[in-house]
Amino acid sequence: MTAVSPPRVLVVNPGSSSLKLSVLGTEGAVLANAELPGGGGAVDAAALQAFLRRPDAGFDAAGVRVVHGGPRLRAPVRADAGVVAELDRISDLAPLHNPPAVGALRILLRLPAAPPVVACFDTAFHASMPEAAALYAVPWRWTSDYGARRYGFHGLSHAYASRQAASLLGREVTGLQLITCHLGAGASLAAVRDGVSVDTTMGFTPMEGLVMATRSGSVDPGLLLYVQRTHGVAAADAERMLDRESGLLALSGVSGDMREVLDASSRGVARAVLAIDVYVHRLRRLIGAMAASLDRVDALVFTGGVGENAALIRERACTGWMTGVPVLVVHAREDLEIAREVRALLGASA
Repeated sequence: MTAVSPPRVLVVNPGSSSLKLSVLGTEGAVLANAELPGGGGAVDAAALQAFLRRPDAGFDAAGVRVVHGGPRLRAPVRADAGVVAELDRISDLAPLHNPPAVGALRILLRLPAAPPVVACFDTAFHASMPEAAALYAVPWRWTSDYGARRYGFHGLSHAYASRQAASLLGREVTGLQLITCHLGAGASLAAVRDGVSVDTTMGFTPMEGLVMATRSGSVDPGLLLYVQRTHGVAAADAERMLDRESGLLALSGVSGDMREVLDASSRGVARAVLAIDVYVHRLRRLIGAMAASLDRVDALVFTGGVGENAALIRERACTGWMTGVPVLVVHAREDLEIAREVRALLGASA
């Protein structure tokens, strides 16, 4: 059979609070799109099916963004019952994001004469990290039996930003060494050599690394043990606090939205000023850590809502020590990256 690249790809991007849908043509044209309410760990089946019935929403293949592929799903894969079962098995690794993705996969796989469906993982881009970067120095049983390792996230965004940066520089991605900065409500950095991730700031979960909108980023694990042991904070409460009640929101006392924190900071609100200072300090420090995983830095690439729109954050991240390094801004398009992965997988295996 001759390999055929599907001309129309449905991209399904489930988030913690919404479900983004788009049908992309071969040149990236958006043929249909919608953003549906989501959240609560489930997909709105009726709303998704209503979109699929739209006359402009016909598609030849589908790609579904899955945040966590776990230890076994390390590359885009054509979805089937076995893939769904594996994602069910590891649902605790991403309890807010993976279940709606699995729900969408089930709906698509049950369609009459179902077109091929591909699961695209945010962790896959970082599966190439060397063990020196991926492993934690914890009891070996945690690693061998519990799957403890640094998985990394935002891989679809980092992969797209890397290729777009190469295009902006007029070079091939092979031969480039980049630091890609995905700064949004969630935020992470990646050290990318020859188009391959060699280090990243997020770890076993998306809580590690940078200060984020409502996530703490890295904290001393001893602090977590202390508040649990001394102040009776239950594990579930600590998880909620670190994931949804920390970050810019906790520091500023204003908001987790960078736009609102910057506005308050410009008006001299003391805790908002402090929040920006902490955010930038952690950002600069971890850019340095990513640089240490490379031989050189050919460009620093910003993407995501904060990375693209907060010029003050970019300026403060770079001023004084990144002199001479090109600084690029790339509009985040995870949908294009998912469509590319779908076409690459199906076009190579028809």
